[in-house]
Amino acid sequence: MSAPWPSLPGLAARAKRDVSRAEHACLTWSVVCVLLAACAALAGCGGISAPDLFIVKRTGSGPHAKLTLLVNEEGGVHCNGVGTSAGHKLKLSDPALVEARAIQEGLEEPSANHVSLAPGAKSVLSYYVRNEHGYVRFSDDSAGQPKVFRQLALFVLQTAQRVCRLPE
Repeated sequence: MSAPWPSLPGLAARAKRDVSRAEHACLTWSVVCVLLAACAALAGCGGISAPDLFIVKRTGSGPHAKLTLLVNEEGGVHCNGVGTSAGHKLKLSDPALVEARAIQEGLEEPSANHVSLAPGAKSVLSYYVRNEHGYVRFSDDSAGQPKVFRQLALFVLQTAQRVCRLPE
């Protein structure tokens, strides 16, 4: 007749197996927790940023002509490398963001073709614009400017004054 309980060596083997499974489950949960914490830290620290719509480098002969203006998909603005003023992020208004997106769309073909227009005889400001499609170059008095170039020049001026709080 056999004993009603398992033998001592059988109990030891089962206990060892159960401990091994528990250690494995604990290790798996530890790895999952570390990965979740890393993802949360990246998200909380700005690990994901909006793509840029375009960057404009304006140069010229005036005292405030030099400007680098970066505009991103969410309306964030960096003026000469600065993205905050008095502790607040620089941001376009909703209508200005709609205008920036329309300008970006209008620049698709010229920038893909790397349009570069020569400055006229009375040029004051020159623009270099880079986006995901390529770049364009033009001056305020370049002949043959498409409408979107004039819209961009006005947008840059207004954004520099209203958002960046620059003199011009």
